Amino acid sequence: MDLRKLQKIVVDALEDIKGRDIEVINTSKLTSLFDRIVIASGDSNRQVKALARNVQEKARESGIDVISVEGEEQGEWVLVDLGDIVVHVMHPTVRAYYNLEELWRTTPAARRKAVAEAEVAHAST
Repeated sequence: MDLRKLQKIVVDALEDIKGRDIEVINTSKLTSLFDRIVIASGDSNRQVKALARNVQEKARESGIDVISVEGEEQGEWVLVDLGDIVVHVMHPTVRAYYNLEELWRTTPAARRKAVAEAEVAHAST
């Protein structure tokens, strides 16, 4: 499927369930694993789960394979892997803590440093 169509399906699915602060980041020049990251916030764990489920349902309805889903049990951060697009649906506090937007908008060297700093900070909590 065309990447733009897949991106529209994902963003529309998030907007359907009132996902907030939806952001699409082009990662095609940063990694060969995927071309886009879509990040959205849900106001509660229940909404985060509903947003991620809706993305999965809309993707499957369009004939897109859902490669994997992580984090559905807790609902604070659910990752939906659609191959070319990886969707992160997060509770606002988790999103602020990990700040994926900044991480993926930096140069590779700065990104490695940010990841190392985040790992150290997370290990000390």
